Amino acid sequence: MQPEVVVVGSFIQDLTFLCDAFPLPGETTIGRFLTGPGGKGSNQAVAAARAGARTRFIGAVGMDAFSEAAENFLRAEGIDACLVYLKKYPTGTAGIVVNQTGQNQIVVALGASAHLAASGVPESLLRRSKVVIAQHEANLAINAHVFRAARRLGATTVLNPAPMRPDFNTSILHQVDVLIPNENEFVTLAQQLPACAPLIRKPPFNVGGTFTAGTLSQVPATGMQQLCRAFGVPVVIVTLGKRGCFVSLSDRCEHVPAHAVEVVDSTGAGDAFVGGFAAGWVKFEGNALLAARYANAVAALSATKFGTALSMPRHAEIERFLHQQTKSQRPAKSSSRKQKPSRST
Repeated sequence: MQPEVVVVGSFIQDLTFLCDAFPLPGETTIGRFLTGPGGKGSNQAVAAARAGARTRFIGAVGMDAFSEAAENFLRAEGIDACLVYLKKYPTGTAGIVVNQTGQNQIVVALGASAHLAASGVPESLLRRSKVVIAQHEANLAINAHVFRAARRLGATTVLNPAPMRPDFNTSILHQVDVLIPNENEFVTLAQQLPACAPLIRKPPFNVGGTFTAGTLSQVPATGMQQLCRAFGVPVVIVTLGKRGCFVSLSDRCEHVPAHAVEVVDSTGAGDAFVGGFAAGWVKFEGNALLAARYANAVAALSATKFGTALSMPRHAEIERFLHQQTKSQRPAKSSSRKQKPSRST
């Protein structure tokens, strides 16, 4: 299989606890338990594959029961799974707590994913791909290696800087074609980039003496565009949760509103967006705005189900949803018939 989308990153076994409310420090709460495949890399690969893109996943796992489940799951999803098995490290795991409103708290142990080496990602695995995605749930050095190779091969590089890490080196942005942070990651990156410093010290970014994710909602589109352009990345897409996303291109910008859905579990929505964007990039031949709108729908649908990878919507479901959304936005036709003009006598 020649992949259209290659995802390099993490496979994490999700250990999910559902409860009415998050336990307070020192408190024990009774809940329900679910387990299943996850990890930002794997989730994004599943989202892209289910949305219709030929997808390859490259990641590291341990020599344990979780790794066998990982390979079986990815292959069942039609994904070309290129897994590196490491004896010294366990497969990554995540402890996830989800409350009754669908909000989540997560602790991740990266395990083998943190030790994926360049030798595990030869250039041949990236050849002929159209999009190459990386995140921060793996060895960060591998991202720079992968993006340099992808650029040489003519692929579009997509970085999802999640989770944001203190060891992140901003120099990798020179190798990034599309950057997709959420609000918190966007703010952290802006605070690290020298080109952004003069902007975030003054209004409309600096509200009450600070620049935080909470102040982004007060920043006009012109301000967001100016700040995004200071990143030096051709396409910057800031995901804004229930407010949708902001798309910044070199010559224009657009706020794409979120779809109104009943949120059950938002855990995998960010990964759904990234994988959906990659599939949309292939589908719409590099049109970032159309790909972002498509990704918005993928993320919305994922939030209507429990789980991460298993919540990713399939192509037919996405197409039906988009058709319904388009249909509902059309103006209603008048039920009254046009009257013929009366003849003058």
